[in-house]
Amino acid sequence: MIETSTVSDTSDLEQRLARQAAKAKKAEDDASVGEVIDYVKAYAKQETLGPLRGAGSWLGYGLAAAFTLGLGLVLLLVGLLRLLQTEWARSATGSLSWVAYLITLIVAVGLLVITILRIKKTTLHKEPK
Repeated sequence: MIETSTVSDTSDLEQRLARQAAKAKKAEDDASVGEVIDYVKAYAKQETLGPLRGAGSWLGYGLAAAFTLGLGLVLLLVGLLRLLQTEWARSATGSLSWVAYLITLIVAVGLLVITILRIKKTTLHKEPK
């Protein structure tokens, strides 16, 4: 009789230990699910907000540069037009007054073509190191 009670006590003890281990494993799984959710949120923030901040500064510098270059080119072209009208007397008066405007337009289109040809498509999507 002593042996059977020892065996039943041992199996009862094993069952309790197995239940406790199952509860502990379930608690670990619940904690790991919460951790996974936190990791996913942190990863999503890192992968969306970081590049957006970088793109914002990139766009800001790009817009400032475009504005200043545009203003500089307008002033340069107006200066070219005034130079042609002042120094080339025949283009300022008479039936050829439009020639100075045509020369200025050709220079502006030439600068535009050079600018467009200088844009490298491969560097627009370059990943930072």
